[in-house]
Amino acid sequence: MPEKTYQVAPNPIFHDEGTLYVLFTGESQTPPSHRLGPKIYDYYLYHYIDSGQGQFITEDHTYKLSAGDSFLIHPGQLVSYVSDRQQPWHYHWVAFAGEQADALAEQTGFHAGSPVARSEQHEDPGPIGSYLQSMLQAFYTQKESSDLAALGYLHLIMAEASERLTRQAALPGAESITRRTVKQMIHYMSSQYAHPVSIEDMCSSIGYNRAYMSRIFKKETGMTPVTYLLKLRIDKARQLLRERPELSTQQIAASVGLTDALYFSKQFRRFYGVSPSQYRASIQPRM
Repeated sequence: MPEKTYQVAPNPIFHDEGTLYVLFTGESQTPPSHRLGPKIYDYYLYHYIDSGQGQFITEDHTYKLSAGDSFLIHPGQLVSYVSDRQQPWHYHWVAFAGEQADALAEQTGFHAGSPVARSEQHEDPGPIGSYLQSMLQAFYTQKESSDLAALGYLHLIMAEASERLTRQAALPGAESITRRTVKQMIHYMSSQYAHPVSIEDMCSSIGYNRAYMSRIFKKETGMTPVTYLLKLRIDKARQLLRERPELSTQQIAASVGLTDALYFSKQFRRFYGVSPSQYRASIQPRM
């Protein structure tokens, strides 16, 4: 039987409120059949299994987990977890809370009904375990700077977990992978439309060739990437025409990534049937 070890270190900076903060972290080599719960927590508690195996039990499901898997306990969720009799697990954990904790869990892909991120068979274990160990060592130093370091490690951990959850959601077919790629394209356009970005730049940043990207994008949205980006820019311009009357048409065009005012006016008319100036005049209050 492996020797039992248990280490825990609290954040040297005390938090009882804030946007996002780590409360404590630790690790344990559990004895055979070691059980915690049923119980609830009032913070998020993430576990990563370094070795061995066991079960994570919610009110709705029992998950059999092993090395490389992880699970996130949500606040108020009634759970139990028990190590295997023959191969008891060794795991690291981190507790976090704050106003943005819910958003972080959701962005990562964890939900109360889907709390497990699995490691694919024969997959490289990745850096999650080392991030958790580094966080533990940082807290042992008792330096105030370890509070910020812990937040950095927490985001790195959640990023790795998110990749695994994304792969889980993509299995087994290619359709969900296609939709994910299209969502990446839309997110890229939404964040870069104000800049002179090209479709070639976007395809290169995501790692696909333009022909493939154009084909799957049109299949999912009904528009080519060029048309979608142009409509996004024109829609943003329309919003500025309504909300920023002090800006000139040329300034608005530049603000949405269209430096040619004549081209902007032509495309605005294409989508809305009137010129930018006519649209602005139509929404101004009559005296």
